[in-house]
Amino acid sequence: MELFHKMISAALNISEKQINNTLNLLKDGATIPFISRYRKEVTGGLDEVQIENIKNQYDKLCETAKRKETILSTISEQGKLTAELQKRIDDTWDTTELEDIYLPYKPKRKTRAEAARQKGLEPLAVTLMLQRENNLEAKVGSFVKGDVKTIEDALKGARDIIAEQVNEDERARNAIRNQFSRQAVISAKVVKGKEEEAAKYRDYFEFSEPLKRCTSHRLLAIRRAESEGMLKVSISPDDEECIERLERQFVRSNNECGRQVAEAVQDAYKRLLKPSIETEFAAITKEKADEEAIRVFVENLRQLLLAPPLGQKRVLAIDPGFRTGCKIVCLDAQGNLLHNENIYPHPPVEKKKEAAAKLRKMVEAYQIEAIAIGNGTASRETEYFVTTQQFDRPLQVFVVSEQGASIYSASKIARDEFPEYDVTVRGAVSIGRRLMDPLAELVKIDPKSIGVGQYQHDVDQSKLKKALDQTVENCVNLVGVNLNTASSHLLTYISGLGPQLAQNIVNYRAENGAFGSRKELMKVPRMGAKAFEQCAGFLRIPQAVNPLDNTAVHPESYCIVEQMAKDLKCSVAELIGNKELRTKINISAYVTSTVGMPTLQDIMQELEKPGRDPRQTIKAFEFDKNVRTIDDLREGMILPGIVGNITNFGAFVDIGIKENGLVHLSQLAERFISDPTEVVSIHQHVMVKILSVDYARKRIQLTMIGVEQN
Repeated sequence: MELFHKMISAALNISEKQINNTLNLLKDGATIPFISRYRKEVTGGLDEVQIENIKNQYDKLCETAKRKETILSTISEQGKLTAELQKRIDDTWDTTELEDIYLPYKPKRKTRAEAARQKGLEPLAVTLMLQRENNLEAKVGSFVKGDVKTIEDALKGARDIIAEQVNEDERARNAIRNQFSRQAVISAKVVKGKEEEAAKYRDYFEFSEPLKRCTSHRLLAIRRAESEGMLKVSISPDDEECIERLERQFVRSNNECGRQVAEAVQDAYKRLLKPSIETEFAAITKEKADEEAIRVFVENLRQLLLAPPLGQKRVLAIDPGFRTGCKIVCLDAQGNLLHNENIYPHPPVEKKKEAAAKLRKMVEAYQIEAIAIGNGTASRETEYFVTTQQFDRPLQVFVVSEQGASIYSASKIARDEFPEYDVTVRGAVSIGRRLMDPLAELVKIDPKSIGVGQYQHDVDQSKLKKALDQTVENCVNLVGVNLNTASSHLLTYISGLGPQLAQNIVNYRAENGAFGSRKELMKVPRMGAKAFEQCAGFLRIPQAVNPLDNTAVHPESYCIVEQMAKDLKCSVAELIGNKELRTKINISAYVTSTVGMPTLQDIMQELEKPGRDPRQTIKAFEFDKNVRTIDDLREGMILPGIVGNITNFGAFVDIGIKENGLVHLSQLAERFISDPTEVVSIHQHVMVKILSVDYARKRIQLTMIGVEQN
């Protein structure tokens, strides 16, 4: 394992000691959020990303080690495992090199070369490869017997054997790989007769580009079209140059033997080597494109989950609609459903007066403090209707993303929460709760349904799920949750808790009332010391007797804070409430063999702002009142918008109509940027200028260059 630590250290530029300590913590069952927050002394202050990278590198090396065992066992069973071969396999950790070494020994289905060997043609192949025989015809004649009917049959069989040898030659494979990586071109053509059906892939009907310059989003689009049977796709270098390189390696004579080898080399390239390396490069580039798409998705999801919350306020939420009306729900400050009904302010029913009266009555009766409106059909019309009403109090009106609300409303989680209500009510509740706390609500929805990212259904699904689950876990633990109000689904993502323990906490709460302290968690069925250690610091109890129970200070560190208070002759509550007292603390006096400066600095930060929420404060937003549909847009218009999605080629901005506009990467700033997140983030309020509108294809090009941002 020391070898693994050395290799990971070299790959990630992190010391072996840090890697060793981090892996030991992971093996002991510690979670990534716990390690990054509460074990900084042990890891040397590694963050979640570094810890996850260590884990991934270690897992990959373990997989490679397993693969080596299989390869060694297979070669050994064939009786072909020499000491030299074993050393080569032991020494390599490059998976491509490993598979190249294994290729000649890999069990194959019956190949043309194998058939030729069974006909006794291997000695002829050896003769041809030596390229010294000047009277080839006479030599070949001795092989014309049995299943070999003619001289051409014999030569063809020998060439098949040579072609397989060329294909399995490591130097040859690396030479072709080198050509692919330097000059391969990816080409796409529309499948004949599919022109109409494949209209959305029109940009790729006659497409050709150097593979190394093909961006991840283009590659994923091309591969999706290929999988749908719309495009034919190929990756190819300069074939003549590849064959020349192989001939320089294998053809060493100008006689007939040399010509036979040259023919075998050409066959090896076209029939075996090129398709094999093309498949390899297709997989490598797809994997890279997947990684890039997953990286973008993860960053978007993180921003979405950490979107500013309104907090615990009484909210009236509206799921807008025309024909079916607007579904309204009233929620208390904890997000509990108090009331629901429909109003019909829009055509075709259009009962405006009645709708206005009902709305005012609900605002008054349920002491509503804010209104949330879903951003789907009839959103702008509903927003206008609401903002033109006179209420008995000032109200903030927010337009909230509906992405994934319909998925939630039909889910088991929603049915369990609201068994007596239909999907429309559940959807409206989700919109209201998203305003109050986006994180707590969005964790109930499969991240792929939230609508951020690109080509999420085309990337490796297991890698995507793993990355998104880890992102949700990191975000939930960064914010922390209220132990007495969190749903079982939200608790599931807390470090050290799984579905069963999360449900046990909720059941305990229902039977015994609110938790009075973190210590009380130990009474929850199946809550062991390890699970408590992992979860306690991320769970908050706002009205706890011990004020530290509402902070990110871990129970294992309470004694430090208590000692600080004792030294200052005050209580812990006074220490938290009095800045002057805290300035008298010399934290270096509390350093021990297990508690270092990182932990002490974290404690001091928490005492300054106990239970602080790392998320920003929410701001109200208003679209341009004169823009309702794409037909209202004109080039040069400057409009307010909200960033709804970020891809690696730009940002999609909601400007208050059905279609989102695209701010291309080149239009985000006057300076060169390689990543849109350098300039914009999800839910950011921006000002954009209309560059062009394609009314037929419903495409809007926007720019932020030269546009003053508020």
